[in-house]
Amino acid sequence: MSDWKHFTLEAKIAYFSMEIGLSADIPTYSGGLGVLAGDTIKSAADLKLPMLAVTLASRKGYFRQEIDKDGRQQEYPMVWKPESIMELLPTKTLVTIAGRDVKIQAWLYRVKSPTGGVVPVLFLDTDIPGNSEEDRHLTDLLYGGDQEYRFKQEIVLGLGGIRLLTALGFTIRMFHMNEGHASLLTLELLNRSRRLFENKWDERAAWDTRKVAEQCVFTTHTPVAAGHDHFPYDLVERIMGEVVPYPLLRELGGSDELNLTVLALNLSRYVNGVAKKHGEISQALFPGFEIHSITNGVHTFTWASPYFVNLFDDYIPGWANEPELLVRVDSIPDEAIWDAHCGAKAYLFQFVQESTGIDFDPEVLTIGFARRVAAYKRGDLIFSDLPRLLELGRGKIQIIFGGKAHPQDESGKEMIRHLTEIIGRLQGSLRMVYLENYNMEIAYRLIPGVDLWLNTPTRPLEASGTSGMKAALNGVPNFSVLDGWWIEGHIEGVTGWAIGPPPLEKSISENHSDADANDLYDKLQRLIVPLYYQDRPGWVRVMKNAIGKNAYYFNTHVMMRRYVTEAYIR
Repeated sequence: MSDWKHFTLEAKIAYFSMEIGLSADIPTYSGGLGVLAGDTIKSAADLKLPMLAVTLASRKGYFRQEIDKDGRQQEYPMVWKPESIMELLPTKTLVTIAGRDVKIQAWLYRVKSPTGGVVPVLFLDTDIPGNSEEDRHLTDLLYGGDQEYRFKQEIVLGLGGIRLLTALGFTIRMFHMNEGHASLLTLELLNRSRRLFENKWDERAAWDTRKVAEQCVFTTHTPVAAGHDHFPYDLVERIMGEVVPYPLLRELGGSDELNLTVLALNLSRYVNGVAKKHGEISQALFPGFEIHSITNGVHTFTWASPYFVNLFDDYIPGWANEPELLVRVDSIPDEAIWDAHCGAKAYLFQFVQESTGIDFDPEVLTIGFARRVAAYKRGDLIFSDLPRLLELGRGKIQIIFGGKAHPQDESGKEMIRHLTEIIGRLQGSLRMVYLENYNMEIAYRLIPGVDLWLNTPTRPLEASGTSGMKAALNGVPNFSVLDGWWIEGHIEGVTGWAIGPPPLEKSISENHSDADANDLYDKLQRLIVPLYYQDRPGWVRVMKNAIGKNAYYFNTHVMMRRYVTEAYIR
């Protein structure tokens, strides 16, 4: 028996995600969604869950970012070769795209845990001789191209993924769709569940939607309607053809256009948002469906800096596979916590100096802000009142920014240009830098190395916000708008600080930018800067609380145990 075939001996939970971030060397992720997927898989391996994952190979990655002298983002392919690090599985399958047969193959990557658990990840690839030149490039670019390219990719992921699993001999007990990108797999399941009835003329009754739903779990990450993939039916018919009768597809996926989130909602036994608040927003967005919430987490061993890994190993043995033990952080001496943080800070500043030539002062309060760049994340909120920022921050704070904007997001690109312009203008008055090509490797250095993690989204658009969880794990307090996970993790002055009013809004029409900016400056001036410089034991106490009251719970081990008991087990 071939080595990979032992994965087929036990029924699996199949986790489908358009993007998966396992390491910077495999650039098949764009941001939080993909990194979450990677952390999910790593925890599944640690916990020895019977899981496999399916994604796209994205041979040219998302993109490599460079910022030119005018502050404009430039995008370049991030070419990698799955054949150099993965095993090509021997079986292929076919899907029909625009009337053509398109062959799909899979590269196998094994995510291995020190516990002995292994989760196979299948990277789907259409770069196969015999496919047309156009079709060979369908799995090149993550979120690249136009709407038609995106829909073709979702056919490869959903229909192709499930067909390839069957061809390879896998038995699947449950399909978990991480966002709506994979929801076309439900159409393949519908075909397979078709039953014969005596009244054969009743076409609708021959499709067992209940049986399909019993096999599916759906996680939604997007709190606004525009963020959910939807396609006009003329495009769907031209590209996909008729996988199920169109009257049925319109009933399940939307009468006016095919909404892949609605399709997944209609054909899943369990649906969840990724934080309590996000579950409520999703419920309001899609009334009539029962939407639960399982708050995201981070994989603790992946995201703890080497300095905190050594610290936790010394004082909290077993923490890596039992992160709930981090609640015992008070057993660690304050000076040991601070020394570990200073090591992480020096590690970051060395990288900043090598990358930009700018020397940061290890004694100065350092604020970090790095994530996918989009207008709603308000990366420039801290620049709302520059005279006030300079008054309170000159010589007392320094800031590190980073993040990529989607190549087609002009407002996000303009945000980067705006940030870099202000950074350049204030050099000499306030030490700041924008790090290019923010990825998992840079995040691993940046997040643990700053003193304070800033997050300023427009409520209620932050579905979760896992970067803040990575910060808390490394003893970095959060300073964030009360949205996403921070509503659950925030205790004012204990685990960090809130920006702006309580999270009462249900829509983005209630914008608090002025109040948020004022609160941001006020708390920096009155609370945060004085605590950092005048009360080091008090600051370390907040660091410990971030670990013991946030990181012990907001991790993917806790998250996966909830998925098992609430979503997977019937």
